This record gives sequence, structure tokens and C-alpha cells, in this order.
Amino acid sequence: MNFIEFHIEGGIEFMSVLFLLLLGVIVTSVLTFKNRADNIKANKWLKISQDIALFALVLGILGQLVGLLAAFQALEEMGEVSQGILAGGLKISSYTTVYGIFIFLLAKLFKIIFQFTQK
Repeated sequence: MNFIEFHIEGGIEFMSVLFLLLLGVIVTSVLTFKNRADNIKANKWLKISQDIALFALVLGILGQLVGLLAAFQALEEMGEVSQGILAGGLKISSYTTVYGIFIFLLAKLFKIIFQFTQK
């Protein structure tokens, strides 16, 4: 599965916002390293990066919950469903959470590297 299919399957609404948050984490992390000489600016950008990452994590979990609610509503309307369909729906609903966790961990990695390389 490629990157675009991953976004479409995971739900374009949440995955698009998460992608923008990923870009935000990358940009703010680069600005953190760029302003390394000015400790106040660097810490400001680092804080913004961490806040964006936390928002992405929570948004990913919210995306999964919304997906699960929609899946359960569809299951309720359909009645009996196979285990394969249920497992597929649960897998797809997890995409936003995995993406949010990835963004969060990436930002934490940037923070660790920044703090390790700081004078």
C-alpha cells in the first residue's frame, strides 16, 4: 500500500489534517535547529512542535473513535456480518491512530536529538 492509498483508506478527512500536522512538526523542528544559537527562539519552536505532536496524537485517537462509531452503526444496521468484514473495519479505523502516534514519536525524537546536541 502506498502513501496515497493509506490516506484514502484511513479516511481522507482525518488523514489530511494529520498530514498537515506532520508537515507542521517537521517545519517547527527544522526552525528549532535553525535557531539553536538563540535559546529563547529555539525553545519556542520546540514547544510549538511538541504541542502540534500532542494534538496529532489526540486527533488520531479521535479519528479512530469516529471510525469505530460509524462502523458499529453500520454493523447494527446490517445485522449479522462476517468476522473478516469486522476485522477489516477495525484495521482501517486504526490507521489514524497509528499515523498520530508516528507524528508524536517523530516530534519526540526531534526533541531528544535537539536536547542531546544542545551546548
